[in-house]
Order: sequence, then structure tokens, then C-alpha cells
Amino acid sequence: MAENREASAPRNRGQQRRGGFGPGGPGAGAPVEKAKDTKKALGQLMHYLAPYRVQLMLAVGLTLVSTVLAVLGPRVMGNATTLLFEGIVSKITGAEGGGIDFGAVGSLIFRMLLLYGASTLLWVSEGFVLAKIATTVSYNLRVTLLAKINRLPVSYFNKTSHGDVLSRITNDVDTLNQSLNQGISQILSSATMILGILIMMFTSSWQMALAALCVIPVMGVAVGTVVKLSQKHFKAQQDYLGSVNGQVEEVYAGHTVVKAYGGEDQAIAEFDEENKKLYGAAWRAQFLSGIMHPIASLLGNINYVIVCILGAYLVTTKTLKIGKITEFILYIRQFNQPFMQLAQMMNIFQQTAAAAERVFEFMDEPEESTVPAADLPPVQGDVRFEHVRFGYEDSDEIVINDFTADVKSGQKIAIVGPTGAGKTTLVKLLMRFHDLTGGAIYIDGHDLAQYPRQEVRKAMGMVLQDTWLTNATIADNIRYGRLDATYDEVKAAAKAAQAHSFIRALPDGYKMEINEEANNISEGQKQLLTIARAVLADNRILILDEATSSVDTRTEILIQKAMDHLMEGRTSFIIAHRLSTIRNADLILCLDHGDIVEQGTHEELLARGGFYANLYNSQFERLTAV
Repeated sequence: MAENREASAPRNRGQQRRGGFGPGGPGAGAPVEKAKDTKKALGQLMHYLAPYRVQLMLAVGLTLVSTVLAVLGPRVMGNATTLLFEGIVSKITGAEGGGIDFGAVGSLIFRMLLLYGASTLLWVSEGFVLAKIATTVSYNLRVTLLAKINRLPVSYFNKTSHGDVLSRITNDVDTLNQSLNQGISQILSSATMILGILIMMFTSSWQMALAALCVIPVMGVAVGTVVKLSQKHFKAQQDYLGSVNGQVEEVYAGHTVVKAYGGEDQAIAEFDEENKKLYGAAWRAQFLSGIMHPIASLLGNINYVIVCILGAYLVTTKTLKIGKITEFILYIRQFNQPFMQLAQMMNIFQQTAAAAERVFEFMDEPEESTVPAADLPPVQGDVRFEHVRFGYEDSDEIVINDFTADVKSGQKIAIVGPTGAGKTTLVKLLMRFHDLTGGAIYIDGHDLAQYPRQEVRKAMGMVLQDTWLTNATIADNIRYGRLDATYDEVKAAAKAAQAHSFIRALPDGYKMEINEEANNISEGQKQLLTIARAVLADNRILILDEATSSVDTRTEILIQKAMDHLMEGRTSFIIAHRLSTIRNADLILCLDHGDIVEQGTHEELLARGGFYANLYNSQFERLTAV
């Protein structure tokens, strides 16, 4: 088993997951990922919403009242139309007391404006309440997820891609935010409006109501068919979009290599191929999604015609007043919209359940084992490995078989061996990134398993082969080792790490900001900054993992000088493939397949002519062969 496991799974360009809703409004034609256990996922979400039950009840009440007021509007408009029509007819016929009662009409119009105004005000208030709930829940979810990340064992990230974790924190939480903000309101208002409109239509004229409803089943079948046909094309569009984005990202990240090997034509050809697939899927998806509105409009217009013809007949037979035709036309216009919204709710419902399941699935992941809080006594630097045994959870293979070593304070311990011998795994066990399968590790006689991981890690500093710098100033990156350090302390640490001279030559010196890719300084300079960070942290135990493997000889000399200064008076564990850099180590541990096969000083091991000597001489043989 390789000692350096990949932190993230290989990226599949065609399977990148995208959040949010599809074109045409929330859930319209968007590809839906179904939850494995919808009931459980939504139950967990409801539990998370429990603290906001009062606000939710307020939002529900505002939505219901607002919808009821909106439904009453057409009835008032119909009555006003009837008054106007009857007044005009009576005036034309010369009936006694004929004419328009403008006072009554004005009162009805004022009542209608009041209803619509109050409905709008309540709708805005409900939107404010739901937006507040949704954003607060999303904020709390992200805080909880970030805290969860810090409690997860390293083994989780060995088997889970970084992109998947980020997708849960960003895309899935954002989907929940939009669902809570829009979905609750739409479901409540649509259901209430449909029920209210049905009641108002049947109380006005059951004949007209039945005529108006006859088109609804046809509309349901038409919309359902279009959505079903468009689903596969929207899914293909998302897949091909991920593929195109991945291809562009790869070419952009490796543009130097592409140019160096003349791969521009091949890159363009690959992009064209993927882009044509995206084009084909996208226009089909957009076309099918776009025809839903014309179909709904056509069926709605047919409904208007039916209502007008039947209404005119009923008016001529004195069965219906003319204002009712206006009332029914307004109700039909109102009825189409919530019907379409409810058709789209299934997509939102499935998206919400899937997103909630992914979020809470992450929250339910097993966390690192914890022990009662206890302060690790001031560390002197004695380290003892006693019959240490370790194997990764997802494999039956044992990486460290039976490791025993006794390290005294201030010693420089070099750990060497071929790839896969267990060198990096050993120092990860020392940092308690993993729990031991057997045995124990002691610092100054204290069993590390008896102390919180954070306390153990405070005693140690690390300088790794892969440098990690944040998008911040040079000073802040050095200060990451001790956040309360003053500017003078940061400067002193940089001098000790041989970094002060190059920092002073930078445009803004210690105030220069490192960009997001950390590529505005060289690899060697980044390594010196990480050493300066370790100097500032002033830990008693140091771990140096291949700290000079990716730099040139001149920079390596600088880094080696900085590390020699850093290691003075500290217990140091050095992992190195360049064996020439560890000649002055107090003890060299030779690992092979998880066991110590040899140990001693450089001279002692060379004199034995065994494993270490073969490993050491093989480097010169490779150089000679080259």
C-alpha cells in the first residue's frame, strides 16, 4: 500500500454535479437526483427547522391570507362589471332610475384595490420571513458542516474527493436555501389558490366551473409529457457541461505543457467534440422546455373561448350575469399559474430531499475518537514508539507491523526506505492523524491516546514537501504558525529561515499578498516561508517530510541551512529520499514493509553494507547511469 494516499478521488469530468434550478424557473426541467430515503432526509430537515416553527407558522398564515385576498379580487371585479353593464343597459332602455351608480362602482373598485394591495403587502412580508428563515438555516448548516470537517478523521478524506465535500457545503446547501425560500411559499400559495378558485367558481356557476376545468387534464398530460421528454436532455446537458468545463480547466491548468508539446490542435479537437455534444443536448433541452409555455397558453386561450361562449349563452338565457364572465376569465388566468407551479414542485421536492440527504449524510459521518479535555504537560521532546501497529480502515493490509524506537530529546531522527515502506504513515501516526491498530506512542512518558488530538499537535511543527499557503500577505502566512506574533517576531523568524532577503526584494515586502494559486513566488521561496512558519511556532518536536525534494541545488542549500537552524535543540523526524542530506542525523531508521530493518548512524549503516548501504549506493548508480 502506498504511504501517500491520494487526498481526493480522480475527477470525472462528465460527472461534475451542479446545484441550483434548471431553466424556466425553479425546478423547470432541471435534472433531478433522487434521494435514497426521502422520508428520512426530509425528517432530518424538519428537525433542523424546528427552532423556527413560530416564524414558519407566521409565513404560512401570511401566505394563506394573502392568497385568499387575491382569490376574492375577481369576484369584486365581476360585481363591478355587472353594475356597470346593468347601469348602461338601464340608461339605454330608459328604465326608471336607470344609469350607472358610480358610487357603488367606485366602492367596489376601491375594495378590489384594497384586496390586491393587502395581498401584495402580505406576500412581501411572507417573502421576508421565509428569506430570513432560509438564509439563517443555510448559514447554520454551513457553520455546522465546517465544524464537522474539523472533527472528521483523515481517513474520510482519503476515500472522499474534495469536490464532493465542497459540493455538499456549497451546491447542496444552496439548493436547500432556494427550496426553503421558494418551495414552501409556492406549495402553500398554489394549493390555497387552486382550492380557493375552485370554491369561488363553483359558487358562481357550476356549469361554467365544469367547462373551465375540462382543459386541465389535457394540460396536465401535455406538461407531464414535455417534462418527461426534456428530463433526459437536461441531464445530458449537465453531464456534457461538466465535461466541457473539465476539459477547459485541464487545458488551462496545463497550458504550458500543451504549448511545449504542440498539443493545441488536439486540445481544440477534444473541446469541439465535447462542445458539439453539449450543443446537441442543450438545444433539445431548451426547445422542449420552451414549448411548455406556448402549450399552456394555447390551452388557456381555448379555455377562455369555451368560457366566453358558454358564458354568453348563459347570459342570454338569464342564467348568469355578465360580470361572471369577467370573473371566470380572471380565475382561469389565475388557475393556470399555480397548476404549472405544482407540476414543477415535484422536481423541487426531489432536489430538496436529495440535497438534504447529502448534507445530513455528511453530518452523520463517524468522527474522530475523543478523550476528555486535558492539557499535555510542557513537552521536552522524548518520543517512544512501542510495538506500533497500523492498518487503514478500508483495507486488511497492515502498513506498520511492529515498530519500536526510542528517541531522546533534541535528537535528529532520519526515516528512510523505499516508496510504500510506511515513512509518511509513521509521522501521521505521531501527529494522531490516524488511530493506532495496536501499540502506543509516548511523549515524555505520556501516552498520546490519553490527550485530545489538538493538544498533541500543538507540541509539533511540520514542514512538508507540498507547501500550503493562503491567499494572504507574506507576514500573515508566516504568522499562521502563531497568530499572536508581532511583526518583529515574524521578521526574526523569516531571517532564521533564510527568507528575509527574498521577502525584502518583493514589491511590497512582508505586505505582499500571495495569490490564490500561490504562483507569484517560486517553489523554493514557498518552502522557506513554511520553514519560517515552523520557526515562529517554536514547537519542541519537528517533522520534515521531503522538504527539499522539488527545488534546485542552490535553493536546497538555503533550505537545508534554514532547517539546520530550525532543528537546533528540537527533536526532529526527517523523511528524505536524498540520503546525502541526512548524514549528520543522530539516528537513521530504515523502514521496509512497515518494519525497522536497520538502525544506526550514517557511518555505522554504511559499514554494515546492508539495506541502507544498498539504498545509499543505488542513488549514485542511477546518477552514473544517467
